Amino acid sequence: MNSLKRSELSRRDVLKHSMLLAAGIATINQGSAWATTAESSPSSPKPAAGFTEKFVLRDGHRIYVRDYPGKGPAFVLLHGFPDNCRIYEDLAPRLSAAGRRVIAFDFLGFGASDKPTDLQYDFEQQLADFEAVVDDLKLQSIIPVGHDAGGPAAVNFALDNQDRVNSLVLLNCYYANASVLAFPDFIELCCNPKTKLLAHAMMTDPKQAAYLFNFQQGLLLANMTPAMRTRFETVLQPIIAHNFTQQPSAMPAFLAMTGNAYANLAHNDRRLPELGKFNKPVKLIWGGLDKYLNTAVAKDIAAHYPHATLTTLDAEHWPQFDLPDEVARHMLA
Repeated sequence: MNSLKRSELSRRDVLKHSMLLAAGIATINQGSAWATTAESSPSSPKPAAGFTEKFVLRDGHRIYVRDYPGKGPAFVLLHGFPDNCRIYEDLAPRLSAAGRRVIAFDFLGFGASDKPTDLQYDFEQQLADFEAVVDDLKLQSIIPVGHDAGGPAAVNFALDNQDRVNSLVLLNCYYANASVLAFPDFIELCCNPKTKLLAHAMMTDPKQAAYLFNFQQGLLLANMTPAMRTRFETVLQPIIAHNFTQQPSAMPAFLAMTGNAYANLAHNDRRLPELGKFNKPVKLIWGGLDKYLNTAVAKDIAAHYPHATLTTLDAEHWPQFDLPDEVARHMLA
């Protein structure tokens, strides 16, 4: 590894090893749900009816978009990592059935969007993806909905475009540094500059990568009810796993985004005073069972806004997945 920079693997090696990882996850630990792709799992959901699909071009790269019909300010749903827009398949139809337009899309590098090898994946890129989708669809008034690592793009778009934003919805996400903020252990390993190189090296070994995934999975399952656990293992987990087992894989984008997370926190620290001047409603709808992005994180974010409300639900990290009816009701209220 003498030819590698100390801070990160080269892009070429990340791409090469992400292919090895995808193959390894699909063949190692056959009893693990991480070894099952969304296509091959009999329990994985088929795409919900009622939306149209299109690709939005940005700098020649295709961003996959689902457009659910409706009126009023459109909810634009932003996923985190290592997710994609399918985490909203239960929530989006409920919002659309209530008469509201809903847009869900995959950031470049994830899901069904292009995964270019020459793109610098970071939070600025994701904000640009968001802007490209809004501009292409000619959306005049929107409600950004940020979940997990999609939170920073939702918040920063709202700050930069207050004339185009009706309100803001945040679901178990983060924004800036806070004493109460804790990333999941596996994510922290990839984010922290002191362990990032080790994490990337482990990710080049399919056995070690599968171990890391399964270790984090066990911690996530600990707080789940039996019903949540079943849905996580049979529906949500295959969606996440497919990001890595598909070719090309989302692994280069995932490693780049996690590697950029600390820098993004520092960038957002400088924007915290702007939150106090945001005069639109902010709804935080939170899964209270989340042990990482917990209610303390939600309260810290809410405290920066002058017009924020916090609703805590008996859900885990994905409230839109665990309790879609309740989340939809609070978003529509």
